[in-house]
Amino acid sequence: MNLHDLKPNPGAKHRRKRLGCGESSGQGKTSGKGHKGQKARSGGGVRPGFEGGQMPLHRRLPKKGFSNVAFRPTVAIVNVSQLNERFEDGATVNEAALRAIGLVSGRCDLVKVLGNGDLERKLTVAVDAVSASAKAKIEKAGGSVEQSA
Repeated sequence: MNLHDLKPNPGAKHRRKRLGCGESSGQGKTSGKGHKGQKARSGGGVRPGFEGGQMPLHRRLPKKGFSNVAFRPTVAIVNVSQLNERFEDGATVNEAALRAIGLVSGRCDLVKVLGNGDLERKLTVAVDAVSASAKAKIEKAGGSVEQSA
């Protein structure tokens, strides 16, 4: 096989549709839009879901269920690799300390430490929640985990 033998797959190349370029183009005069009407106008057409004034399906169907999104707690997540980078050996990690160095910002209900990364520093971690892998890494490094109230 040589370069001159290469060709695109059948159906991969199309001629550009030349709208409004005379009768012989096949798309002349009304350019495939038919005669007059809302869909023939510039910017014409109806919005998605519009059914010509009939009550749309999404309004005809009954609304059921409940979403807890507005009431779920906001959890600020910190990884042990971030603690390793930002804290000195023997430091105490709590929400105030995390806010002071910028790892936690804005409103949050809980602070949780996850076990992504490595930890070589001995830290005392006092936050709302700690994952099992993070707890193992903190204790392996010689630190301790305390449950904050």
